[in-house]
Amino acid sequence: MKKLFILAVIAGAFSLTSCKKDYTCECKDNSTGILDISYTQKSTKAKAKTWCEAYNATWAILDSKCALK
Repeated sequence: MKKLFILAVIAGAFSLTSCKKDYTCECKDNSTGILDISYTQKSTKAKAKTWCEAYNATWAILDSKCALK
């Protein structure tokens, strides 16, 4: 019974942690479709999306579009 409790605690701890993966934000030129730049960050998906949208606002001045891959 004690082993079952310990396993349940460990499983619970893993389920409460957020998954951090490598997310890539790619920015392409709208007129040519050529990849201008690619950024990679280890993060959660929500934070990576916010991060990529910030690059999108920056690169929009140069007629480029950034998207999370």
